[in-house]
Amino acid sequence: MNNKKNVLGKGLDAILGSPYTDITSNDISGNFVAGAIANILIKNIECNPFQPRDTVENDDLLQLAESIKQQGIIQPVTVRKLGYNKYQLISGERRLKASTIAGLTAIPSYIKIADDKQMLEMSLIENIQRKDLNAIEIAISYKRLIEECKFTYKEISEHIGKDRTTISNYIRLLKLPDEIQVAIRNNKISMGHARALINVDNIKTQLKIFNAIITQNLSVHKVEEIVGTINNPSENNLSDTDKKNVLSYKYETIKSNLTDMFNTKVKLKINNKGKGNIVIPFDSDKDFERIIKLISK
Repeated sequence: MNNKKNVLGKGLDAILGSPYTDITSNDISGNFVAGAIANILIKNIECNPFQPRDTVENDDLLQLAESIKQQGIIQPVTVRKLGYNKYQLISGERRLKASTIAGLTAIPSYIKIADDKQMLEMSLIENIQRKDLNAIEIAISYKRLIEECKFTYKEISEHIGKDRTTISNYIRLLKLPDEIQVAIRNNKISMGHARALINVDNIKTQLKIFNAIITQNLSVHKVEEIVGTINNPSENNLSDTDKKNVLSYKYETIKSNLTDMFNTKVKLKINNKGKGNIVIPFDSDKDFERIIKLISK
């Protein structure tokens, strides 16, 4: 009997993360308590007003509904308690909708207590970790964590296990023209194409290269070459000494990431031996302190 309890505990730990409180059905009033996993009537669960995801494909829901009919709910949804028999969804929108399609009237739910800010944080983090999101949806979620939840790059990195450069690259996508963002969202161009286009300052030039990618099916490598030529138009006429100061596409990307991270025009020079320097300009003592805080983090 004890062995069965241990197995159950490990399974729930894998699903919910650790630590979690003891599983209980309800308190003395008959109301489900926070920390419990319970079958909650779907009609008593409100939608998540902080849901960052734009759309859920109908075909995807139908497939999930069929799986639920065959195997049931493998992973409980997460809800927050609003009042007596009243709950609000934190994560698990697809599972909830698919369960309704499958004809379920109740769904296994992990109950938490959370305020609005915590709701937004949990929804965004859970959203980012999905495998079927496009790059723009991920970028928007990162940006909202920074702007609305006041997360730092380091805190986001610690929560989701991605390095800060990756996070910065996603957020920079939101600086691209709408046409290009739509193409990324619809998987018409890759993340590699998009990262190359970000390094072009002129919007008209960005759109011109973008149209060439679509019409000529340009590879990421070819786009990187084009961007490198645009950013260094006179490279072929430079002396050997000057060529040492021309940045490769790789270092142009790093320089752009640093510029975004510190919100100031970072300068980067590297010679052919790999030696160089990074210059981070600042406008005032206050601006200097801001940059030092970012570096210390």
